[in-house]
Amino acid sequence: MKIINVVLSGGVGSRLWPLSRKSCPKQYLPIFEGNTLFQKTVQRNQAFCEELMIVGNKNNFMLSRKDLEGLGIINYIEIVEACRRNTAAAIAFAALSAKPEDVLFVTPSDHLIDAGENYTASVHRAIELAKKDHIVTFGLKPDHPETGYGYIESEGEEVKSFREKPNLDTAERFLKKGNFLWNSGMFCFKAGVFLEELGRFEPQVLKYSKVVIDSAEDVFLDYEKSLKIPSTSVDFAVMERSSKIKVVPSAFSWSDMGSFESVFEYLENHGYQSDEDGNMVIGTDLHTEFVGLKNTMFIQTKDAILILQKEKAQDVKKVFEKLEKEKPDLVD
Repeated sequence: MKIINVVLSGGVGSRLWPLSRKSCPKQYLPIFEGNTLFQKTVQRNQAFCEELMIVGNKNNFMLSRKDLEGLGIINYIEIVEACRRNTAAAIAFAALSAKPEDVLFVTPSDHLIDAGENYTASVHRAIELAKKDHIVTFGLKPDHPETGYGYIESEGEEVKSFREKPNLDTAERFLKKGNFLWNSGMFCFKAGVFLEELGRFEPQVLKYSKVVIDSAEDVFLDYEKSLKIPSTSVDFAVMERSSKIKVVPSAFSWSDMGSFESVFEYLENHGYQSDEDGNMVIGTDLHTEFVGLKNTMFIQTKDAILILQKEKAQDVKKVFEKLEKEKPDLVD
């Protein structure tokens, strides 16, 4: 039995446009004390895991390789997806590439986490539960009514329900009830246990994922065969349906860095200045003044400018999706 850190790096970070592009998603932006989120993910999990497995895609695998080379890491398993088929397939690829008894610690590559004592305790507990054939997720105690995260209703380590991203009123109700946790999107389980549950609930995802892995050339997966895999999230495919689920209620500092609100908070905590009205400039040294505006972000890149009210940060995804259709060169 090995403990393997499976790092999922296929996301595009659409809510951080124009900084994040398809050619350089947010996990590869070196804006976190000179490191990328991808690098920080790999580094913090080395202490718990004997092997590293990267599940990326054809658009970004060279960025992963460059980041790993920067860390001096040369021994790892690599899986390069031909097209995006969501997280159930990505994790199935990893599980099919491991031995059934191996414990997979599955982590997105674009989260910012304080890897202190609380994190260590949570990871050790998750591995302990995974060794007993549980499928484990990590839940973070919320400190504000966040509408950008999914929630887990829990009683100790027992999961009562999973909830989609709520509106503000619902998020405030979750916070008051006290037994709702943010769904971190991190998991821990034996490869064989996960595949057994995936086969029970989504047999087509398992069947065609196996076909793709069995026919892979080197690390690259086949495009035409991959298209046959139903595109579904691991939450829907397994987490919300299996009776083997446990949650580790966790107290470590965590953010999925999924919006400019998160970036704003991070930069402020690391000495980057906003003005007295909570306005911030990112990406340019040009002198900028805000008149009559509060909590506004001005983000500039070489080919685009985004002017954003901070509380509307989740809506940047809509801009990305519109540009994807109308001006794809601005998101590539």
